[in-house]
Amino acid sequence: MEGLLNKYTNVMKGWQYRWFVMDADSGMLEYFEKEEHKKQRPRGYVHLAGAVISPSDEDSQTFSVSAANGEIYRLKASSTKERQLWIDKLRTTAEFHTNHMTSGGQQSVRRESRSSSLLKTLTDVAPPKKKTEVVPHEVPVKSHKAPAPRPHTLDPFREVKEYISEANEYAVHLVDKIESLPVSAEPIGGLDKDLLLLKATSTATLSSLGQCLRMLQHQQGGASYDWHESLTSQRHVSIGGSVEDRPSRNGSFSSVTSAPGPIVFPEEKPEGPINHTDEEEDEKGYTDDDLEGVEEHKTIILHLLSQLKLGMDLTKVVLPTFILERRSLLEMFADCMAHPDMFLKIPDLPDPESRMLAVIEWYLTSFHAARQGSVAKKPYNPIIGETFHCSWKVPKKSKNTSTNNSNVDSTENDVSPQQQSGGTDGETKLFYCAEQVSHHPPISAFYFECPEKQMSMNASIYTKSRFYGMSIGVNLIGKVCLRLLEHGEEYVFGLPSAYARSILTVPWAEMGDKISITCAKTGYSAAITFHTKPFYGGKLHRVSAEVKREGSGEVTCRVQGEWNSLLEFTYADGTKKVIDVKDIPIGKKRVRPVKLQGDFESRRLWQHVTNALKVGDINTASEHKRVLEERQREGERHRKESGTPFPSKFFHKEDEGWSYNNLLKKGDTKGTL
Repeated sequence: MEGLLNKYTNVMKGWQYRWFVMDADSGMLEYFEKEEHKKQRPRGYVHLAGAVISPSDEDSQTFSVSAANGEIYRLKASSTKERQLWIDKLRTTAEFHTNHMTSGGQQSVRRESRSSSLLKTLTDVAPPKKKTEVVPHEVPVKSHKAPAPRPHTLDPFREVKEYISEANEYAVHLVDKIESLPVSAEPIGGLDKDLLLLKATSTATLSSLGQCLRMLQHQQGGASYDWHESLTSQRHVSIGGSVEDRPSRNGSFSSVTSAPGPIVFPEEKPEGPINHTDEEEDEKGYTDDDLEGVEEHKTIILHLLSQLKLGMDLTKVVLPTFILERRSLLEMFADCMAHPDMFLKIPDLPDPESRMLAVIEWYLTSFHAARQGSVAKKPYNPIIGETFHCSWKVPKKSKNTSTNNSNVDSTENDVSPQQQSGGTDGETKLFYCAEQVSHHPPISAFYFECPEKQMSMNASIYTKSRFYGMSIGVNLIGKVCLRLLEHGEEYVFGLPSAYARSILTVPWAEMGDKISITCAKTGYSAAITFHTKPFYGGKLHRVSAEVKREGSGEVTCRVQGEWNSLLEFTYADGTKKVIDVKDIPIGKKRVRPVKLQGDFESRRLWQHVTNALKVGDINTASEHKRVLEERQREGERHRKESGTPFPSKFFHKEDEGWSYNNLLKKGDTKGTL
């Protein structure tokens, strides 16, 4: 059977017509660009043995072919009748060849794949290695026939294990051959894109097979297959392609087997009290170099985009390592406290209106320091149980409160020891604690506290990413609660969504959302709009806001400008104030050295990834990132099998959010951090 069908290619190209040919004798489904190309090599093909053919709920013409090798063809016929005809023929052929295979027969593959031809070429061109082998440059060729059927009474998965073991042997030899090639050899070199893709695909396939086998054994109630032992009994094939435990340029290691120590779950190593006296001021604060576009990585990005669908949740999608910032999301939230002096002056103001205006000023000026450079990058996704701690020392200041819109501070030079109870040498201390309290969904909780000022701020944020074609959106779902204990006031607000645009060229970031800040006690509220850039014209990073008091409806302040540049505040009396956020000094946070941090504190946990990114070693960074993520998945499996919840360290579940265990209480000048 053959005919013209519409095939969904990818996000970029969408649906395209292809000529499909189904050979009932061989069980092959092939497609060509045009009918007249049938005598040429097909654009793609799958064997129908074990395939699932299912109609789609989208419409009456669409259906899918899910092959046993994992490939999925989304197809569309010209009519409902034609769809049913294709489905009937495909199902009949698939059923016949599936039964044939299970009865001991072998599927016949008509054409040789590119990966097979590459492997043969490798065998021919690879130079001999100086090893104590009889034939050092040849791959030991084994029979490709499946192991003979055996009784399944003792181990129903015995044959599967033999398949996987044999496949792993081939993968190990494949990597040996690829690494033996000169970098720029002809016709194929060691950095050939197809070879690198083949190497990565083989590793991912073996990993998936092992996980599937483990799940099947768990369902059958049998002992779990030790997949790690199976691979490491030979030389394990790492994602980076290395089969040896060798140090990389940044002093870390490039293979999974060299990861330091066994897997340690966060709950098995409790974190001790934090000694803030060991903290040191960040010399430069957080900075990151811009990407010079993504041309060299476009193949990776296009491959990623081809797997995504519009509106798809990216929470479980592993994004390329080269777009990562060199910090965790937990630290990025801390970097939003760019101006701690503006934050700490809020409770000192005399009336509710001025305090609300001070909250707005601090909020609108807090985003520019956390977003460095013009290129959109992504912080590390925190590992469950990961924590980050830091603090700020802010010189004490005297207030000039002659008008609501002046708010000019000057350093206090004559502070007596009695006035310095909250800090040393005339400084006020502000503390920060953050923890990743959930993996799925990913929830980060953080807490700020200043005992001297009798203020604290608690938040739990659920990050949800979505794909929108040529952009990616990140929604920060959750609430932040700022408490002023002396005044009995609580300010509740959210965080704006962020977007990465133009992800195929030079990605840039912007924010877009409508945020409200409310104080139930005073009745003051603010409506803030982060405007996205229009398709034609318009400015980037524009923001506007209005402050009102409940009941009267009177607007006490309006704000216009850009959150990373100039902000103009217009007050009810007609006076104006302009703030240039670039001119405001950034308060540097204080963090303990990595060597004094616990194993699950952000900078120590991600140190190898960070060091590799600093020297541009993307492969090593990806490898260490994968090790951390695998530890997290292993921990999730461990807790699921044992039925135990994750024991968070500093936060507890409260209603729909998370709250710090020991919130600051009124009158407590020592604090809990």
